[in-house]
Parts: sequence; C-alpha cells; structure tokens
Amino acid sequence: MSRAPQEDPRQDAPEVSAPKTSAVGIPAVLNSMRVVGRQAGAGRGLLTLVDVNQKKGFDCPGCAWPEPEKRHSAEFCENGAKAVAEEATRRAVTREFFAEHGVADLAGRSGYWLGQQGRITEPVYLAPGATHYAPVSWEQAFDIVAEDLNGLDSPDEALFYTSGRTSNEAAFLYQLFARKLGTNNLPDCSNMCHESSGSALGETLGVGKGSVSLKDLYQADLIIVAGQNPGTNHPRMLMALEKAKQEGARIITVNPLPEAGMQRFRNPQTARGVLGSGTMLTDLFLQVRLGGDLALFSALNRLMLQMEEQRPGSVLDRDFIEEHCHGFEEYRGALLETEEEAFWARVHESTGLERAEIDEALAMVLAAKKVVVCWAMGLTQHKHSVPTIREIVNFLLMRGNVGRPGAGVCPVRGHSNVQGDRTMGIFERPDATFLDALSAEFGFEPPREHGHDVVRAIEAMGTGSAKVFFAMGGNFVSASPDTHATEEAMRRCALTVHVSTKLNRSHAITGARALILPALGRTDHDLTGGAEQFVTVEDSMGMVHASRGSVKPLSDGMRSEVAIVSGLARRVLGADDDIPWEEFAGDYDLIRDRIERVVPGFDDFNARVRNPSGFALPHAPRDERRFPTATGKANFTANGLAAPEIPAGRLLLQTLRSHDQYNTTIYGLDDRYRGIHNGRRVVLVNPQDAAELGLVDGSYTDLVSEWTDGVERRAPHFKVVHYPTARGCAAAYYPETNVLVPLGSTADISNTPTSKSVVVRFVADSGDYQPV
Repeated sequence: MSRAPQEDPRQDAPEVSAPKTSAVGIPAVLNSMRVVGRQAGAGRGLLTLVDVNQKKGFDCPGCAWPEPEKRHSAEFCENGAKAVAEEATRRAVTREFFAEHGVADLAGRSGYWLGQQGRITEPVYLAPGATHYAPVSWEQAFDIVAEDLNGLDSPDEALFYTSGRTSNEAAFLYQLFARKLGTNNLPDCSNMCHESSGSALGETLGVGKGSVSLKDLYQADLIIVAGQNPGTNHPRMLMALEKAKQEGARIITVNPLPEAGMQRFRNPQTARGVLGSGTMLTDLFLQVRLGGDLALFSALNRLMLQMEEQRPGSVLDRDFIEEHCHGFEEYRGALLETEEEAFWARVHESTGLERAEIDEALAMVLAAKKVVVCWAMGLTQHKHSVPTIREIVNFLLMRGNVGRPGAGVCPVRGHSNVQGDRTMGIFERPDATFLDALSAEFGFEPPREHGHDVVRAIEAMGTGSAKVFFAMGGNFVSASPDTHATEEAMRRCALTVHVSTKLNRSHAITGARALILPALGRTDHDLTGGAEQFVTVEDSMGMVHASRGSVKPLSDGMRSEVAIVSGLARRVLGADDDIPWEEFAGDYDLIRDRIERVVPGFDDFNARVRNPSGFALPHAPRDERRFPTATGKANFTANGLAAPEIPAGRLLLQTLRSHDQYNTTIYGLDDRYRGIHNGRRVVLVNPQDAAELGLVDGSYTDLVSEWTDGVERRAPHFKVVHYPTARGCAAAYYPETNVLVPLGSTADISNTPTSKSVVVRFVADSGDYQPV
C-alpha cells in the first residue's frame, strides 16, 4: 500500500508565478505519471490507464467529454489520470483509521487531506452520541436505513441525492426505489451546475441537451467558447478544438479570465505539440465582465437584425425562421425597441467590451455558415442564466444554426454521467410521460407531486421537514452553497447516508446517526452476482456506451452501486415487493431491458450498447429539425439586458476550480496554468482594481459577500494575487468560497446557485482562519 499523507499541509501561503500562456504538453504528461505512480504504483496504475476511455475499457470517472471514434492508446488527460489514480489507489481507509480519527478530527481536516487517505473498505456507522465511526455489516447498515425510512411520517421526509458519476443502471434503480417508496425528492448535482441549460433549451428547442456531436465541431466554421475553461475542466476538448482548427474553423473565446488552454494547446500526442510551438486556438478573445454574456449576444443579435433591415435576405435565414420558428417578430421588436445610444451604453457597462471588439466578432459570425456555441458554468450560475442561454439560442436560430451539420448548441457537462442520470429519471420534476411509462412497466402509481431540488432540500433539512438524507456519491456539503447553512441543515437530520468511494467533508458533517457505504468505482472489476458485470454512461453529446472496470477492488467489503440500491430496496420495501431487486443485482442486462421499455431512445439497448462505439440517443432538433416545444416550433424569446450591478468599492467574484481539482475533489495544491503553487486560499484581482481598493499584491484579506438578506458571509484569510481578470471582477476557488453564496440567491427559473456573480467587499484579515 502507498502511504497517505499524515500531515495536512497549509493552504494559505501559496507561491505565485506568472500565469502560463499554453496548456498540456510534456509537463502534463510528467505530472500525470507522478500522480499515478504515487497513488496506485507503476504496475497497477499503468495497467489502469491503458483502459481509460477505450472501447472495451471503462469511462473516465472525471468529465463527460465524448470519445472520438478513433481512439488514441492514451485517451485521457492530466485530470483524468488524477481521477483514475485516486480511484485505483492502493491507499485504504480501514477500521483502524476510523478508530484513530474521530468525526471531530475529520471535520478539522481539509478536503485535500481527506481525499488523499484512500478508498473506504467496509461500511461504517456513527451511532447516536458516538465520536467515531465503527464497522458494521451490510445487513446491519441496511437495517439502520430501513428503520429510519420506514419510521417516517411521509416518504417526502427523505431526500435521495445523486452525483454525476452514478451509472445509468444504478441511477435507474435508485429513482425507481425512491418513487416506489413514494417521493420525487431526487435532487442531483445538475441542480447546481447545468440546470439553467436544461431549462433554457427545453423551453426554446424542446430538448434540454446539446444538439451537436464531435463531428459537428470538426465541421464548424466558427466555434464560440463562452464561460468555460477546457484546459482545466475538460482538457480532451482541446484536441477536438485543435482538429476543428485544422479543418478551417475559427474560435472566439468569451471569458473574464485568459485561460492557458484556450490560448495555445501543446498536444502531447503530436510532434508539433511536444517539440514545436503547439496550436493557437483562440482567434478572438473577448474578455467579458462576469454576467455580461447576455448583453454580448444581445448586441450581436441586434446588429444582425439591423443589417438584415438594410439588406433584406443577406443576413438571416428567413426560410428556417418562417418554417421552424415561433415568436421572431415579437423578439425582433423587443430587442430593437431600446434607443441606440442607451442600448450601447448598457452593453458596454455590462460587458466591459468596446464596440470595435463586438464588431470584430460580428464579422467572424457573418463569415461563418456553420456556428457552434459551447458553454459551461460560467454562463449557468447567474441570476439571469436562463435568459442568457435563451439569447444564445436566438443567436443560432437567426441564421439557421440548429439542426444542420457543423452547427448547434453545446453545453459542456461536468461529471461523467450527469446527463445520463437525468435521462434515467433522476429529476425532482419528472414529466408525466416518464411516470406513466414507469407505472406501466412496474405496476405501481409513482408520486406525481414535484420534489425538492438541491436548494429546497437544504431548506427542508434546515426546517426539519426532511429527516433522512441519502447520497449516491458526491460531496454534498462541499458542493452546496451557503456552507454554514448547509452544514447546520445536515446536522438536523436524523440519519445521513453516503455511498462513497473515498472520504470527503460530507462524512464529517452528520445527522444524529450516519453511515458510509463503500462503493465500487468505475475502475473496479465488478463481479456482482458472481458474474462479470458492466454498466453504461451517457456523455455530454448524448452518446451511450459501456464501461467495464478492470482493477481488482482493494476490499471484498465494497459493493457495486447496483448491489447497494437493490439490497437496500429489498430491505426497505420488504419481501412482498414484486420488483425483482435480487435479479437486477445479479444481471445488469435485466435492468437494461427495463430501461429500454421506460426511457425513449433505448430500443434494443443490450444489443446496441455492446457495439464498441455505443450509440447516439435521438435528438429531434438535431436529427429532424423537429422541436417538441409547447408551440411545436423553436421559440425565439425576449430576454432584456440583465447583468449584475457592482456597487462602488466592491468587485464581482466568481468561484472556480484550480487545475489540481475536479469539482470538489482536490488532487493537489497547484494551479499550474494560473501560476499558483502549494496553496488554495487566493483571490485573483485585476491590478487596476486592486490599486483603487488598496489591495497590495501578496497581502491578505477577508472576503465578505453582500446580499439583500443582510447576513454577513465571510471567507477569511485569502492572499491577494494581482491577475489579468476583467475589470470589476475577481475569482477564487470553491469550495472555500461557497460560504459566500446564500441559499436564497439562485437563477430565475432553474434555481441554480449564483456562484459566478458574488458581490464582495474586501476587509482587514480577521485572523479567524486557523490553518490545519
């Protein structure tokens, strides 16, 4: 076994160097190999890496970026290697570890230290009043959960959370169990990230998913990458962008931060990337202010409408609009009604961009026949996120850039099966057709009343109306907003249960009783039921494929997520329940047969998923230019010019990931591309803003967020780093700054926390931060 760190390193005194202007290359390869060797050992680690994202291997437990048809022998990125290394690690969290480290000790440790301890090897239980977790059998664990669930006054007093890497099979059984129990309380990580995308796309196009494939990216004339950092969050996307450039595409990057990956990509799989200068990806960088994307796309759209008036038929795709769209004239009137000078003054205030920059972008748009717009959480976590994405749809519809090759919407999802979980029914607001199909297949009446999303689940725990919290993966406490309120809500539960592979902070913030149930991961060889099993996942572009783990699990005490859900369902629902839970656990093909009959698009599921390349789910706007909306057409929408307001003496903060991080999993303490090393408590501030606010480079400050509720939320002791952000904007890592985002500050319609537009002031370092 490799040794886990015994000391928890300080994270408040990072070293700072100049940010990089290129990404990946040999340093990324070397760092990947170091991490793999340290965690899993050379033999186990390398044998695992050769199976990552291969047709007969397993899907990377990191991001949801799709695999190309022709795979490289090293079809993974640096962060993928880190994710695999930590899951295939030889480090083990045993009963001796829990005997040594009480819950209070764990609560005082950083997320980085907790994750580095290794894989959890057997179920453990925190009894009422106990200070330490202690081992229990699986049967005892199921008894504990059943006792609390069956003792509730209503099934709606239970919450069933899902993280994005749960397999299709496990997710389908999980929602089936919750609904058979009698609740739609199925919050998931989509509520905190891409819910705004689904809301906007469902309303305007009729399908809440992206409409493009990798092939479309390769065929595009223009790709706009907005509110996204592929170099850190989905590095394999850089390879697709490089190929698109080679095929003639141009790229506009819209971001408050200059990101190394979108500047120059040094592909480690090519001689040009290793020995040469790499590939310049961005042709035009628009350094927009946080939350200014709606104003930017509104400006582009207004200019196109005005040019069309001057030269009818030369700009817009009138045939597409007339045949396939609804609401165009109303949209046109709303966008053009503002007086010209007032409109452009508001655009400049919201975006920070000069008119010449927008005109340059427009020229690139008009020169392109096929346009793809990609985005991620930089667009989805604002109060006006849904209108922003609706305006992007308007932008594409005007020139017919939906439903044809090389064009469309491309929301880039995070976790590797977050889109698949939603497809499988993990949703607190299911539509009637899904529930009808579930009822017909399994012979029971599912609940119809909508359940709680993440924010409302926290509120329900806080008021005591939810008493049992069950998490299928993830790190709910660290991922959620308003950290103190979330932790207090969790502590009010009667029982908290986490199905997990590794330790995280959520295991230390517990209800009166708590369980940790150790699950097999993507890398693990699954012999559930005495036979080799595989699961399936759906990537960010709607491709479904198989995933087969190959690593021998560290312990016989781990169970697959399918086995955990099946065993728990039988124990809770009783021997008389007629759903064949034991059969599902013994043969995952049987689950896929049921999915086929409930979820549209999964016809002949078991046969098609055995195709090494998997299969594409149907997408009516993409495949048929058919739009299953309320109007039966693609909907234009009027969205105004909303943008965050920044009071004098304040900045607008976005929370973001470091390069040594995936979601709340901290792999290390470096952010190599941004020049941050050996620490995480930094706030990136434009030097001009810093000078006006008296923030000296290298000094320390507390961040205090300002909201209308009057509650002071403070994140103490952050090192000021002068950095080329957009004026008026700042950035700091989450989960350290999640404390600044109140539960009540959410996007309109989607209810997603507004983690990318936090108004903060800077106050003297209070000394409240105690380094571990």
